[in-house]
Amino acid sequence: QVQLVESGGGVVQAGGSLRLSCAASGRTLSVWAKGWFRQAPGKEREFVASIDATGGNTAYADSVRGRFTISRDNAKSTMWLQMNSLKPEDTAVYYCAARVGYYAIYTAPADFNAWGQGTQVTVSS
Repeated sequence: QVQLVESGGGVVQAGGSLRLSCAASGRTLSVWAKGWFRQAPGKEREFVASIDATGGNTAYADSVRGRFTISRDNAKSTMWLQMNSLKPEDTAVYYCAARVGYYAIYTAPADFNAWGQGTQVTVSS
């Protein structure tokens, strides 16, 4: 099994930027597709971005496309989410997730079987 730990959350003003990191340990094989999800209070967990095991294919939610960038470095077993032009509606707990997969892109929470503990992102207006 793989363990995931997120970091980089915090409080930022609207228009600002944050960079989230997700470090993997344990069974850190490179053939793991990964993704970022978020959950705001009273709302369901929603898809933010995902990346295949090669790093060559990515997908984004419409609400973040053009503002967020997902990337990974398999040699470092790390994935990042660069978040720019943040809005108050981006406030949520952000989770990284992983599953075995190679070229495929996954976007549903049920597609993933490994999750981090989450990191809080708060965007003030």
